[in-house]
This record gives sequence, structure tokens and C-alpha cells, in this order.
Amino acid sequence: MEMRQVLVNPPGEPVLGVIPVEEAAPRAAPSSVPPSHLVIIALGTIAFLYFGRPVVLPVLLAWLAATTLRPLVTWLSRYRFPTAFSAAIVFCLLVGAVTAGFLELERPATRWLNEAPERMTELRQRVQKIFSTARHLSQATAAVTNLGATEAEKMEEQRKTPTVQVKDERGTTSLLNWTGTLLAGLGEVLVLTYLLLASGDLFLQKLVRVIPTLRGKIRAVEITHEIQDSISKYLFSVTLINVGLGAAVGAGLFALGLSNATMWGILAALLNFIPYFGPIVGVAIIAAAGILGFDSPWQGLLPPLWYLALHFLEANLVTPILLGRRFTLNPVAVFVSLIFWTWLWGVSGALLSVPILVTIKVISDRIPAMSPLGEVIGR
Repeated sequence: MEMRQVLVNPPGEPVLGVIPVEEAAPRAAPSSVPPSHLVIIALGTIAFLYFGRPVVLPVLLAWLAATTLRPLVTWLSRYRFPTAFSAAIVFCLLVGAVTAGFLELERPATRWLNEAPERMTELRQRVQKIFSTARHLSQATAAVTNLGATEAEKMEEQRKTPTVQVKDERGTTSLLNWTGTLLAGLGEVLVLTYLLLASGDLFLQKLVRVIPTLRGKIRAVEITHEIQDSISKYLFSVTLINVGLGAAVGAGLFALGLSNATMWGILAALLNFIPYFGPIVGVAIIAAAGILGFDSPWQGLLPPLWYLALHFLEANLVTPILLGRRFTLNPVAVFVSLIFWTWLWGVSGALLSVPILVTIKVISDRIPAMSPLGEVIGR
């Protein structure tokens, strides 16, 4: 807007003129990041997470494990135990649980993998026995199709039918290589988990020192404590729920007389960390184990029905009661997160998809600038 200064003579004299004054400087438009820059940042972050997964994945797993176990360290610290000593106790319990689970899974899992071709053949025969009606219908359809065909044409059709042969020449070597890689990565995660537990609030103290103002320091401590408290409560509660589910599944399968019941219980607990697909895969695997483990086909369906009933009870009663609506997530956001992290990191990403989404949700609810993202993720 242009401003002008009017010069006036003494009373009775005409106006001498108008002298323009310096224009007021226009207001600067609020700075914003162009959409193209946002796309480049997003693609760069995805590329970094993908190619940097040998480093990022162990760090993220260790941070989630340390956050999950933080309530135990806090509980021990109330009895005047030093933080490092409390972390050592929790770490020993964690190592013992992981070692026991690995030893319990390694032998039967290796045996199942080695016997997979024979078991698949036996499973197919038993499934065909269960669905004998469908098999008879298939044979009738084939008979109608070959109606009027000569013997030579029938033999030619059988020759064209592909034959599937299962070869496992390098199965043992691949299993050993995979086991070695798993143990190395697990060792990295365990050591880093202990260091994070033993460090206590060291990183928070360093963050407070960096922030210049007192108000900023207080706000940073409040937000950090709220985020850590919410995430640790969620992860600890979900871990307890899944462990309880695995124990109930294993006990029920043992009562039904299914072999390797402990292994199936541990597998059910791990798969329950994966939304949607985890329980489906668990029911399918235990159904196959039940059909192979019992002579009666209908008795073999009892193990998957037991697992399905427990999962239904957990998903619709136990989890809503323990977690309430505080950590309720949008099912679409959960499914998209599952697809994305599975594509990025495989099975590890599938296990981490919901904890990562909950972490983002908690942080978004505590930081006003990220509140729209929290609203989209929440239900």
C-alpha cells in the first residue's frame, strides 16, 4: 500500500504538493516445502530404510524390545536396585526365554522341514479322504470329459499332465546358513537391548542439554516421558497377551494329544504379532499338524478349532479390555502398514508393522503439528 505525505501551507494558502513516502514492505508468505521436495524426501527415506536394513532393523528391534521391557526395569528400580543391575536381571531373563524358545523350536522344526516332502504327500492323502465327495465329483467330471476318447488319446492326455517332484538337495545347507544369520542378528539385538536398558534416561538428559530454553526443556521431558510410557505399556500388554495366547494354545493341543504342542504354542504367540495374516497362517499350519497327528480326520480338526476359538476370544474380549480405545487403530491403516513393512523388510517388517504404527500414533497425539496424521491413523 502506497503512503503519501501531504504538505500544507499556513491557513489560507493552497496546497503546495504531495510527496510520496516509502512503500510499506509486503508481508513475507509463510514458507512451505514444495510437494516435489516432499516426494523426494519420502522416496529417499524408503530407499534408506531398504538398503540400510542391516543396521536399521537391529536398532529398531532393540529399541522396541527395550521399550517393552522398560516397565520391568522400572519396577526393579523401585526396590533401590541400580539401573544397570536391574537391566542385567531383565536381560538374563530375556536371554533365557529366547534360548529356551529356540531350543524348543529348533529340533522339531528341523525335523519337520526334513520330512516335508513325505508329510505333504501324507497330508494330501488325508485331505482327499476328508473331501472324498469332492474327489468323486472330480473323477466324474474327468470321466465325462474323456467320454468317447480312445485309449491312445487318454494315454496322450496323461502324458501331458505335469508331474511334480520335490527335491531338497540343498535344504540342510540353506537351513544352516539361515540359522547362522539369525543367531548373529539376534546377538546384535540382544546386546543393544541391554545397552539401551542400562543407559536409562541418558539420551533424554543429552536432549535436555541441547535445548536452549527452560520451557523447551520441560516440554521435551514431558513429551518424551508420555511417549515412552504409552509405547511401553502397549508393547508390554500386547506381549503378555500373545504369550498367554501361546500358552493356552500349547496347553490345549497337549491335552488333545497333539505332538510338539509347545512348538505350536510358541508359533501361535509369534504369529499373533502379525495382524490378519498371522492367525490365518497359524490356523492353517495347526490344521495340517492336526490332520497328520491323528488317525481320525475329524479329530484332526479339533486343534485348529481350538486355536480359532482362542484367537476369537483374545481379539474380541481380552485385547479390547486390556488396551481399551486408547490404542485403537484404523483397520485400513493397519492393513496398509502391514503391506508396506512386509514389502520393505519381509517377515521382520510384518512383525514390526503394528508396533511402528502405534509408535507413530502416540507421537502424533503428543505433538500438535502431527495431530492430523494421528487422526488418520486412529479409529
